[in-house]
Amino acid sequence: MVHRRRDAVLGGVSDDEIRRRCAGGAWRRVRRGLYADQAVYADLGAAQRHRLLVEAVVPGLSVEAIVSHQSAAVLYGAPLWVSELERVCVTRNRRGGGRIRTDVKVHCAPVDAVVELDGLAVTTPARTIVDLARTLPFEAAVVAGDAMAHQFGVTAIDLEAELGTAKRRHGCTMAHRVAEFLDPHSASVGESRSRVMFRRLGLPVPLARGEVYAPDGRLVDTVDCYFGDTGVVGIYDTRLPHRRHLPSGHTACDVSRTEQRREEALRALGFQVVRWTRAELTSLEVGARVRVAIQRARRIRPTGFIRQAALPVPRPLTVRRL
Repeated sequence: MVHRRRDAVLGGVSDDEIRRRCAGGAWRRVRRGLYADQAVYADLGAAQRHRLLVEAVVPGLSVEAIVSHQSAAVLYGAPLWVSELERVCVTRNRRGGGRIRTDVKVHCAPVDAVVELDGLAVTTPARTIVDLARTLPFEAAVVAGDAMAHQFGVTAIDLEAELGTAKRRHGCTMAHRVAEFLDPHSASVGESRSRVMFRRLGLPVPLARGEVYAPDGRLVDTVDCYFGDTGVVGIYDTRLPHRRHLPSGHTACDVSRTEQRREEALRALGFQVVRWTRAELTSLEVGARVRVAIQRARRIRPTGFIRQAALPVPRPLTVRRL
């Protein structure tokens, strides 16, 4: 639970009592004037803690402050597995005057539209993707960009428009590389990181989310990725899920058997199946297995076929022009 000082004082909690609760470990000071129950705060992830910081910082800034960069990505629910979240990022719609404070970083650049999100003005998904692509490492920007494009229906045309606006800003060259690489079909962090891995290994970058059909048109499975019409499909193996994440009424053995039957069905149609785990995303072994599979697929052509899965319906947003 979050406590604002003004609300606590109105409820009869004095400043001395607030200090005692913080000193005793009952409350955690998030920022001046904002506190959280320590037991609740301890269970929050980095993104959830950053969201609290955004909610604490932004009301005290100028009404012209627009939540942007990593902070916007957090509000949109994008995965930021490599990012600095100690400061709230905002952008002012002007040419100069940026500054960095203890818990806020103010960028200054033209902004032509914002999204109204949870009572806050936030840069649009396309603008947020480009801002992240300019400032984050390539892989981290792809992970967040894929997720936002997947959820909000961001297109290459949307990104091209934002890139044109950002053409003189720092990191624009890298932003173009990220934008060209994004795939809105990618549906998880592991799938996005896998595509980056194949790029790094010098392999053809696979298409995300393939629906595998039998010769009679029956849908057999959906795979994480597939290497065009080579007959090679890829599965990002999360290994056995934690017990609390198992499907209702299923055991770890049930899940393992299901995965085995899944792979057997794909191989029965002549597809070459390559699996890898999170731990292998930085190894060279996956690349070797893919190359072997591609060579084998030249001799054994699948009887089934693959189509890329349809994109989900974009999440609706309220956009306001500036």
